[in-house]
Amino acid sequence: MSQAKDTLLRLFALLRLIPTEPQRLATTTLLEKLCDKGFSVTLRSIQRDLNRLSIPFSLQCNDSEVPFRWSFTKNAPLELQDMDASTALALYLSESYLNTLLPQTVLDQLGPQFRRARNFLGNLGHNGLADWSRRVRAVPNGKTLIPAAIAPRTWTQVSQALLERRPLDVAYRSRSKCELKLFRLHPAGLVSRHSISYLLASVDGYDDVRQFALHRMQQVAVVDAPSPLHGQFDVDDYIATGIFSHRQAETQVELIADVSAQIAVLLEETPLSAQQSLEVIPGQAWKRLRAWVPQDRDTLWWIFGLNDNIRVHAPQAWVDEIVQRLHSMHTLYRMPGLDGRQPLSADTAIQENSLRNTHG
Repeated sequence: MSQAKDTLLRLFALLRLIPTEPQRLATTTLLEKLCDKGFSVTLRSIQRDLNRLSIPFSLQCNDSEVPFRWSFTKNAPLELQDMDASTALALYLSESYLNTLLPQTVLDQLGPQFRRARNFLGNLGHNGLADWSRRVRAVPNGKTLIPAAIAPRTWTQVSQALLERRPLDVAYRSRSKCELKLFRLHPAGLVSRHSISYLLASVDGYDDVRQFALHRMQQVAVVDAPSPLHGQFDVDDYIATGIFSHRQAETQVELIADVSAQIAVLLEETPLSAQQSLEVIPGQAWKRLRAWVPQDRDTLWWIFGLNDNIRVHAPQAWVDEIVQRLHSMHTLYRMPGLDGRQPLSADTAIQENSLRNTHG
């Protein structure tokens, strides 16, 4: 991008920093704020810029003290709507995350801001924050699935019903029975978990809150009536019950296991829980892990994902399930002629496929 265009963007940013009288900002403060926004500029350049802008933009300078202080006159005919680099960067990085969390009406209002943010960063030249947007990404841990497709009308209707606290008529496709059922739902909340978004709602005539996957909603319509339910619903309290982590018991259990050296290093850097210890096993590179964890399926699936890098000693319920699962996989992979191919050796199959079959 040309130097002239970069200078123009800096001038816009400078004008947006200047307050209206009686408030004033010193030139040194303006320099600091511009540098914080990623612009490379000197105090001398700012002084020249202010002198050039003073007449066309009704700027006034208080030169009774050093450094000089600048402000707009009270009736200055200027309203700057441009976006600064920090705001553009925040919007750019948050857009994909907010798309599954905000009501559609809010997303519609933010749409032009998201576009302006992308355009602003795309056209910004010598600015560190613009470069940040090209260099920084958040990468999830482990394999992620492509998010389930949600019809735009479904998201619009669901978010409207939740926002306005209105019932929702839904034709819902059951995952287990693959048939459509008609429900009138009373929305309570919305949770986005991994690749699926769930409406938390109760079925008309019942009080208990259930989860309804948005991508399984075939027909959705907001009911023109108030919904009296779930006025005091707290989504954090609901999540804390363990409903999304497939909790097997309300209390925590002590996980005792031997882990390989590389897993021990990982757990030293990123502990499994706040109550965790790793003890040296004499004569071995492995270490003894002790950690208090929820007795839930998520933790068990994490254990299966480690394959032969972990050997669990407790709790006994998990030991029994691991043994049973390994036995089932051993039987599965010894079956002749799977897919017309020779069966894999049991040891190779167990090591390479335990996590996949756990989720299967």
